[in-house]
Amino acid sequence: MAMPLTTPVNLPRVAVSAALLHEGRVLMIRRRHPPNAGMLALPGGRVEPGEPLLAAAVRELREETDIEAEPLGVMTAVEDRQYDPGGGLLSHYVIVVVRCHWLGGTAVARDDASETHWLDAGALNDDAAICASARMIANQLLVGENSAMMVR
Repeated sequence: MAMPLTTPVNLPRVAVSAALLHEGRVLMIRRRHPPNAGMLALPGGRVEPGEPLLAAAVRELREETDIEAEPLGVMTAVEDRQYDPGGGLLSHYVIVVVRCHWLGGTAVARDDASETHWLDAGALNDDAAICASARMIANQLLVGENSAMMVR
């Protein structure tokens, strides 16, 4: 007979981010909710059960920004772990970053996004409110280093 769990298990959750470069700028949103509330990040969110990763990235991009895009492939994956002040694990996400090609639309903040921003290289390095992993990925998009990282 299996023993019931007495403490919650914080399993890693799968999420996606949409990496979108258009006219020399990278699309970022200001996150409304944790994790990273108030920070600028790539649009994205959790993958729904049974949903393909590439479809999830395009859906999240549309839900948060009204932008239509085509998924090009997986660029990389990053982890985000959040801890409480006592060191306890609050959340653990494995975020698959999907490179997307802009098809149309005007960025409007919706869903988890409180703002949208199109950032160029100068803005990426000047804004302290950008999540570290989003800054790294955005810089790779802007300098074209992503081609070696992309998995199709």
